[in-house]
Amino acid sequence: MRDWLENHENKNDKVRTQMYYAKKGVITEEMKVVAQTEKLDVELVRSEIARGRLIIPANVNHVNMVPMSIGIASGCKINANIGSSAVVSDIAGEIEKVDVCLKYGADTIMDLSTGGDLDTIREAVIEHSTVPIGTVPIYQILHDVKDKIEDLSIEVMLKVLEKQAEQGVSYFTIHAGFLLEFMPHIAKRKMGIVSRGGSLMAAWMMHYHKENPFYEAFDEILEICRKHDVSLSLGDSLRPGCLADASDEAQLSELKILGELTLRAWEKDVQVMIEGPGHVPINQIERNMKIEREYCHEAPFYILGPLTTDIAAGYDHISSAIGAAVGGWHGASMLCYVTPKEHLGLPNAKDVREGIIAYKIAAHTADIARGRKDARNIDDEMSDARYGFDWNKQFELCLDPERAKEYHDETLPQDVFKEAEFCSMCGPKFCSYKITQKIVEEHGDVIKEMA
Repeated sequence: MRDWLENHENKNDKVRTQMYYAKKGVITEEMKVVAQTEKLDVELVRSEIARGRLIIPANVNHVNMVPMSIGIASGCKINANIGSSAVVSDIAGEIEKVDVCLKYGADTIMDLSTGGDLDTIREAVIEHSTVPIGTVPIYQILHDVKDKIEDLSIEVMLKVLEKQAEQGVSYFTIHAGFLLEFMPHIAKRKMGIVSRGGSLMAAWMMHYHKENPFYEAFDEILEICRKHDVSLSLGDSLRPGCLADASDEAQLSELKILGELTLRAWEKDVQVMIEGPGHVPINQIERNMKIEREYCHEAPFYILGPLTTDIAAGYDHISSAIGAAVGGWHGASMLCYVTPKEHLGLPNAKDVREGIIAYKIAAHTADIARGRKDARNIDDEMSDARYGFDWNKQFELCLDPERAKEYHDETLPQDVFKEAEFCSMCGPKFCSYKITQKIVEEHGDVIKEMA
């Protein structure tokens, strides 16, 4: 536990959230770190947290985590999903994925493990990670009831949440906005429910014909969150899984309930972000971002993709990054990556790398489009390095320096070519940069007179 939390005069044993302190006017060490990282005034950070537009997911039990922020005042962030399955379960493999996430710049990591020793995997992931870890607790709840969803009880559910909070999980995806009354909306869809957590809730509700237990026990969930400062990522159980279902009655009905739950969480000083749609035509993305801000009171929006086409299997990291860039441009605060394995299988470390880089591109594109201060500086540095044939500087500035160097060196591997004023595409005679520089050198005075 952090020393400042132990010693602070405003400490409250039952409420330890960043929002609690922000509302009290207290600037925490986490807020200071975020302000410095984001180049923001620390008072702005505090006020945005108090307002609910920005969160710092920082469970007090994750002691080696570097604080980060998710919100419209901050740069656009990306999350990377990892996790075992019932088919593939390997702790070393998950730690390798964490290393890849940290190396290539994931801002948060979600452990979505469903197979193997879930507690041990999670403990290892949290201990190894310096970024916040999120989970979908229903996966372990189902595991603990031996895959019999009908045996789920509120007592089992709360026990799992408490245990994960004590382990250091910084945010929970909770499927609390999917109500029993929304079931008829699903029948109108082409693809029904594509959320794993949402489908499990549907199965439980229809088995007992009772209301969603996460909704019923929401106050108890908030008590666990406020004790450990676990942020809530209010899950979109009814997110569209294909273009045909985008922006439909099921999706928007749930979003309204998420807005109601947001206000209830804020009353308890629990930080909240809202999860957003999966498959959305590009012309509907801006509207989706606006509707979320309206329904959910400007809580940070955390979107999966969205994928802009349904036919890019094997390349869904590309189709979704297109949607993610547009979503980030229009106000999404964090983008949940998609890997090339989406819809096809469990991602490995290589797929995680591909997904992260695609989404780092999307997030940076969004920051530039939103005009964030200094966002384009690195792009301008890259332009100077390219025009000056500084190959090593170009590699250094890349989101994936190893890949850039690898591609360059496929045809020109010798060190001498790191000083060359051409690449293998144009060669020494047809480089447009070199031709332009020669024109300026020989005819600079004439060009100035022509201006």
